[in-house]
Amino acid sequence: MRTKFSGILTLLLAFVVQLTFAQEKTISGTVTDDTGLPLPGVNIIVKGTNTGTQSDFDGKYSIKTSVGQTLVFSFISFKTVEMAVTAATSSLNVQMVTDAEELSQVIVTGFAVKREKKALGYAVSEVAAESIEQRSEGDVARVLSGKSSGVVINNTSGISGSATNINIRGYNSISGSNQPLFIVDGVPFSNDTNPNGNFLTGNSGSSRSLDLDPNNIESISVLKGYSAATLYGSEGKNGVILITTKAGSVSNTVKKTEISVIQSVFTNEIASLPDYTKKYGNGFDQAFGNFFSNWGPGFFADGLGGYLEPSSGINPDGTFPHPYSRAGLADVFPEFQDAVLPWKAVPDHVKDFFRDGLSLNTSVNIAGGSDDGKYNYNFSYGRLEDEGFTPGNKTTRNNFSVGGRAILTNKFTLSGTLNYAITDFITPPVAFSNGSSAQNGLSVFGDLFYTPTNLPLMDLPFQNPLTGQSVYYRADDRIVNPNWIVNNSHVSQLTNRFFGSNMLAYEINENLNISYRVGIDLYSENTEVATNRGGGFPADIDLGEYTTYNSTNTIWDHNFMLNGSYSLTDDLGLNFTVGATSKSENFERFGIRSVDQIVFDVFRHFNFRTQTRLNFNDNNIQNTNFRNINGVYGQADFDYKNYLYLNLSARNDWVSSQIDNSQFYPSASLSFLPSVAFPDIKSTNGINYLKLRGSYGTSAGFASGFPISNTLNLNPNFFN
Repeated sequence: MRTKFSGILTLLLAFVVQLTFAQEKTISGTVTDDTGLPLPGVNIIVKGTNTGTQSDFDGKYSIKTSVGQTLVFSFISFKTVEMAVTAATSSLNVQMVTDAEELSQVIVTGFAVKREKKALGYAVSEVAAESIEQRSEGDVARVLSGKSSGVVINNTSGISGSATNINIRGYNSISGSNQPLFIVDGVPFSNDTNPNGNFLTGNSGSSRSLDLDPNNIESISVLKGYSAATLYGSEGKNGVILITTKAGSVSNTVKKTEISVIQSVFTNEIASLPDYTKKYGNGFDQAFGNFFSNWGPGFFADGLGGYLEPSSGINPDGTFPHPYSRAGLADVFPEFQDAVLPWKAVPDHVKDFFRDGLSLNTSVNIAGGSDDGKYNYNFSYGRLEDEGFTPGNKTTRNNFSVGGRAILTNKFTLSGTLNYAITDFITPPVAFSNGSSAQNGLSVFGDLFYTPTNLPLMDLPFQNPLTGQSVYYRADDRIVNPNWIVNNSHVSQLTNRFFGSNMLAYEINENLNISYRVGIDLYSENTEVATNRGGGFPADIDLGEYTTYNSTNTIWDHNFMLNGSYSLTDDLGLNFTVGATSKSENFERFGIRSVDQIVFDVFRHFNFRTQTRLNFNDNNIQNTNFRNINGVYGQADFDYKNYLYLNLSARNDWVSSQIDNSQFYPSASLSFLPSVAFPDIKSTNGINYLKLRGSYGTSAGFASGFPISNTLNLNPNFFN
């Protein structure tokens, strides 16, 4: 009897175990958007538990659950979907629907805090990855052109890799900088344009935003106005450009390892040229002469100003002396002595100087993570080869980037990014020019654009084969042949850059989290300005010059931040951020300038007779600048019934380089959605969404350098 009872008990236990296992099952399916396309990155969790997963690149997912539980599908800008698991459920295909009522595009604001766009009472615009990738421009600053209202971007010249000037909502300073603050993955990023000359002598350098790979950017947010940038204090007074790289956004990476390759090829050409007369040639007052001018005799024979006029200087058969038919070049170019050229307009005499540019852009991205979402990673490599339409101009860049995020035990989360960029830029020089010649340095555009229409520029030799000096149509060599400039003078910058950050976050509870981020941005820029002797004019350029210097900039940034989110009542919510930040920046420059070249085409300082002190833009070839800025900040966001939002922000900064070193910046903004507060005003053919907003903000800047200190200029001399 006892044996029989034991057998029944064993059978009952096996049945219970079998029933328990039968209740646990794996549910799989596909998540799509409202157009039927697969939706990757959708969060799927078992309601009331920590069990979850994400849909992969094809929108597919798989998750373990039990009968009676509920799966919750959520994704930004889509309505949340809940699906119950029954005994008959083996797969669930879910179609997500756009949340039209919310229109809740999530925007990255100050210090990477995400807010719904409808809740913002100040101006913020976002540029998504689709608008940035596969563009012909290699500089992210140029990619932004036309992508955000109120942002004006100008290039110093049309050459590839040239510097950019960014202005958000007008100029705030007459003498100071008007450039916005760049923030990359939460860390300040220097967008310096280090001058290798001034407006007169030419500044052909690039801006350091060129070091960023547009194909490795996940999104860009542009903060406009004082209230939007209050949390960044004095450095945000000109606006803030927040850049999130793919390595810095790994929290959204799907679990399945994905490899994406982008290869793009673009061609470019010069967009516009001056309008040249096809009626008159070189000279003044209808008389021929080798000048920077097209006011000579006409290309017609008879009539007022025609070349048959006795004073025209043109041969009766409609020819003029070859510009190289002169005594000084008789031994060098005997074939041109007593030669003539037809007196007529040469088609495309300037346009043929330029070439068709070619830009090759390659990007490889690898992203993935664990099945449970506790860690994920991203690796990117990009290469840019941009050959501009100007001969002698090229930009080459290699970018390496890695990022990761790991959820540790005890509510800690560790994340970080590392980036390395090598940018190599070279161009012919550009300087101020007028109707006579370049005035303070060589200018490939100035010497080119003034070329008379009767000269076949591309058919003329540009270099004396014996001395190497420039040869052109003006006998006194006051005008330099632009082809000689391209082949004998250049400005180059080779930049190595390292930037990245590490952040440790701790979740105190479901309402509070605390984080610490440390970031670094370090670049070393080696600039070379080189010209062979024989340039002709100006006189010091004719001797040849060679300038080399290094510019190194280091930024260390520390940020301690506490974030909270509470529902004060059923209708009133509160989000707040308080924190402290410390930023140190150190800039060093050193180098040397040499003149009077000994051996042609050898660019080493020992090959020049004289080493001189260089001074441009009131900056010596060797200088140091450094300062620290410490700040505390706070922000509180109140929302009432999802239609009224109030933001209060403030920051106080202290700078190390001034006695009066404290600045306080308060701001406030309000956002009101009448279409949500009063639903009856909405109609199918009328208003479907209405938002009113207003803001108030203040800002100020600290003086650069050491404004309170007397400086001693050291200029030692030899005494006999």
